[in-house]
Amino acid sequence: MVGRDVVALTFDDGPDPRGTPEVLEALARARALATFFVLGERVELEPALLGRVLEGGHDVQVHGYAHLRHGEHSREIVEADLVRALDALRTHGVEPTLWRLPYGEPAAFSDQIAARHDLTIVRWTADSGDWRGDDVATMLAALEPELREGAVVLMHDGASSARATPALIEPLVRAIRAKGLEPGRIGLSAAEPGRAGAVDAIDSGGGARGGVGGAGRGAGRE
Repeated sequence: MVGRDVVALTFDDGPDPRGTPEVLEALARARALATFFVLGERVELEPALLGRVLEGGHDVQVHGYAHLRHGEHSREIVEADLVRALDALRTHGVEPTLWRLPYGEPAAFSDQIAARHDLTIVRWTADSGDWRGDDVATMLAALEPELREGAVVLMHDGASSARATPALIEPLVRAIRAKGLEPGRIGLSAAEPGRAGAVDAIDSGGGARGGVGGAGRGAGRE
């Protein structure tokens, strides 16, 4: 569930020196907070970038360790991947409660693994298409009809093809606010203000349409 009058901004696949710094700078200019679903292998490589995400007031949750497509691996391998990612985050004081599956594609056992580790699987309702390499105008045109109360927008700070994502953030935030809504992150209390004094997104943000098919074959990773 996403907070009232909120559109949740979410970013996958970081922290990545190619995209995360510019995304953070754009969010700061827009005075907006977001949720970052990070990869454990990148957390280990870029701990300072993870620190910058946290220092910016953003929410950090888990995406996996090595971006495994669940249906292509055994339950044991997928769970070991998740545990490794959780361990990497806990080293930095982060205790995830939300899990976005790589490619948004679950296997039969994904829900069971999530429950075992007290995680809520989070999908999305609006796909920016940044992973395809879409330009800002194309992404805004696709997202604008989906910007409604409780929407969860999928973007990437760690996909090499998502070069236009930083430039998308400020016009996207303007479009959200033009509808009388506020950009936010997932997981805050409805009473907790963001940096701009706005109520941010709460709870899991599970979308009805996000996930299988919504991200396409190339979503999130090269």
